[in-house]
Amino acid sequence: MKRMLVTGGAGFLGSHLCERLINDGHDVLCVDNFYTGRKANVSSLMMNPLFEIMRHDVCFPLYVEVDEIYNLACPASPVHYQFDPVQTTKTSVHGAINTLGLAKRVKAKIMQASTSEIYGDPEVHPQPEPYWGNVNPIGFRSCYDEGKRCAETLFFDYYRQHRLRIKVARIFNTYGPRMHPNDGRVVSNFIVQALQGKNITVYGKGSQTRSFCYVDDLIDGFVRLMDSPDTFTGPVNLGNPDEFSILELAEKVIQITESKSKIVYKPLPQDDPTQRQPDIKLARKTLKWKPQVKLEDGLKETIKYFRKLLSDPSALIDYQ
Repeated sequence: MKRMLVTGGAGFLGSHLCERLINDGHDVLCVDNFYTGRKANVSSLMMNPLFEIMRHDVCFPLYVEVDEIYNLACPASPVHYQFDPVQTTKTSVHGAINTLGLAKRVKAKIMQASTSEIYGDPEVHPQPEPYWGNVNPIGFRSCYDEGKRCAETLFFDYYRQHRLRIKVARIFNTYGPRMHPNDGRVVSNFIVQALQGKNITVYGKGSQTRSFCYVDDLIDGFVRLMDSPDTFTGPVNLGNPDEFSILELAEKVIQITESKSKIVYKPLPQDDPTQRQPDIKLARKTLKWKPQVKLEDGLKETIKYFRKLLSDPSALIDYQ
């Protein structure tokens, strides 16, 4: 048994990670300020003696005793990270400094949940880890993109200067149950619109591409990365290399939900990437990891979750 700290542990990814770590027999401390995280996401774990939850903002130091740290704290959808962009940058940068300081003090191994957004609107396709990216440093998305890039810098500086045991995962589009219904991400947007019989909003011509990884596959990648030899730091891409256009995704959602929604088109937002596909050769080789869940199967599980959520008005109050 190890003592695990998961920052952002009540969020979409964090709650699934807490569940996985407890199922693996570890003692888990979930830390969240509940800006986008929800207690409902971890309600099934509350009575488990291996689980503990703490309301805390990673912009401030945390003093606990742990063996391993998964740093997932940060709003990850454009709607949420653009609402308070200064706080988003603080969460990425101050959060990295504080969790790295904790890891240094208690000699813990630490993983940073980075993002494919560090590649910006890529000029290389698919995106391999050595690619430095094409990021606008002063745009509407910069608080998130540059905040995560700075966090990676801090992790590697702590690694070089203090010999800290670090891991850096670059997460590509991930979906699944417990996504926030109002997070503005393309999968949740399309599913909620389809289930409510509303028009499905596609930006641009829908020709821009994304690669969608089911949450269970991603969490398995996290655990494999943390358990990999200390000599392997990453960064490593974790995502599904199967590439789909946004229009294809909209049509799949309509088909599976059997919705009568129509597709409508709106202008493309500033700095929205035209292509996003991970090169996962490094993850395949080093972590023996590759996604297992096909898009259609993952969408069915996600739609089932949202169908139940939308049918319960009392549950939706928590997301307003």
